[in-house]
Parts: sequence; C-alpha cells; structure tokens
Amino acid sequence: MLPFNTIEDAVTFLGRNLTMAETLWFNYSAKKSDYYLYCHNILFLFLIFSLVPLPLVFVEMMKSLGFHKYKIQPKVSLSFSEMFKCYKDVMRMFVLVVGPLQLVSYPSVKMIGIQTGLPLPSVWEILSQLTVYFMIEDYTNYWIHRFLHCKWGYENIHRVHHEYAAPIGFAAPYAHWLEILILGIPSFLGPAIAPGHMITFWLWIALRQIEAIETHSGYDFPWAPTRFIPFYGGADYHDYHHYVGEQSQSNFASVFTYCDYIYGTDKGYRYHKKVLRKLKEQSKANGAQNGASYYVPTQDLKSE
Repeated sequence: MLPFNTIEDAVTFLGRNLTMAETLWFNYSAKKSDYYLYCHNILFLFLIFSLVPLPLVFVEMMKSLGFHKYKIQPKVSLSFSEMFKCYKDVMRMFVLVVGPLQLVSYPSVKMIGIQTGLPLPSVWEILSQLTVYFMIEDYTNYWIHRFLHCKWGYENIHRVHHEYAAPIGFAAPYAHWLEILILGIPSFLGPAIAPGHMITFWLWIALRQIEAIETHSGYDFPWAPTRFIPFYGGADYHDYHHYVGEQSQSNFASVFTYCDYIYGTDKGYRYHKKVLRKLKEQSKANGAQNGASYYVPTQDLKSE
C-alpha cells in the first residue's frame, strides 16, 4: 500500500510530476496491500500455465498447416486428450503446491526488500535486474538439475518430469511436488540477491515460466525471437535432454548454454548435432526429403 493519499502527495514526495506509468501504478495500487499485490503471481502463473501452451496445442493438432516440419521429434505425436491430461496434472499440482507456496512465501519477499512504492524503476534497471535473475537462476538450476540426475534424485523425484520424452508446452511445470519446491530456490535467489520492485518481480516470474514453456514446446521455430539471445539454449537444446532421459548427462542448464560448455556436459548434444549434420548431408546427396530436425538412435548419442 502506498504511503500517499493523493497523487499530489506523491508529486510532493518525489519532487517531480509522476510519469504515465507511475500514475497508472498509483491509481491501481494505492489502496491495495503489499500482500495482495504479491498474490497477483498466483493469477499470472495460472494464466501462463493455461494460455501460453494453447498455440502449441493448436499447432500439434492441425498438422495440415505445415508447422509439423519444425517439430523436433516428428515421429512422436500426442492426442488432445493426452495433452489435456498433462494440463490437469499440472493444475492439480498448482492447486496443491504452487498456489499455497505463493500464499505462504510473502514474509520472505518482504524480508528481502521487494518494493511496491514510488518511484518505479527505469526500463534499464528492470532489464538489468532481469538479466541478473536469469543468470543466477540458470547457474543454480544447473547444479540442482545435475543432482536430480543422480540415481537417487532421478528415481525418487526427477523421473516424473521425464515422463515426457518428447516434451510439450504443458509439461514445462509438470514435475514431482518436491522438485517444484526445490527449483523454487533458484527462482527466488536472484530477487533475494538483487531485490527490485514488485513489477520487476512479476515480470521475472512470468518470463521465466514463459521461457520454460518455449523450451518444452517440442518445436524449433526459425522465427523465435529467443534465437537472438546470446548463449540461449532453446527448445532443440532441451528437447535432446528429454529424449535421452534418465541416462542423460547433457544439457542440464535451464536457459543458457555456457554452464554445460564450461563443465563439459554438452558433449553428447554436440556429438548428436554432428551426427545429424552428416545424416542430412547424406540424405541431400541421395536426393531424399529432409525434416527440420530428427533424432538418431539413442545409443549413438551417449558418447559423453
């Protein structure tokens, strides 16, 4: 809740007129508690989990539109009922774990100093903090993900997420309840180290989940704007990790590729891409038709 009764009070406090964004923020948040504003994350996550994967469902069902050539594992196809079952499982976990976790975690957000007042952060400040959040989350998630691929971690926790060897958008948050709790730590660590405004926090939570849905989409679209992000992994990069499954010792990073490169856990993927290039060259030489992407036998890929 803002400590101002009127816009004039806010202007006096800041010593300048409010920007348009600050005026909108004042009109919306002035009488709302910080806890209420924080709980917007529950609505945002519900909408993201429910709506963002829908275009991917449409693309999967309407193969006649020509998008199937961008499918990373074209031989794998899920029915609408199978995708809807995944969504229902995600929503059950959302109601039982994600939502309650958001409700009870407010004291920690307050403790680290997430702000709700004025002035609002600049665009540059927001982008800088989001970059830091992504970098911190990616690094810590990398090591937790590697732990989850040890025998105990995989068999007891992470195998649930790998039930989808050919991932779909709805499967991005599909996981064991304990994995959801554990992976909440990397997401929270960035804002804890570099706390910002509630708007930045909202954007961080939303963008991270949208990114996860994109990397689990199962499609490698050539026009995806994320292709322009340096060291970005993307759908093809993460799809390989799901394809290899339990035995995978490759592509653990959640967003970028630098951790896998530095610690040598992208060798299987690079070998896989090398084999694919040779197969495509052979197919072209034989005049065969080529898909956008396809996989070779799994045993050929575990040279890590």
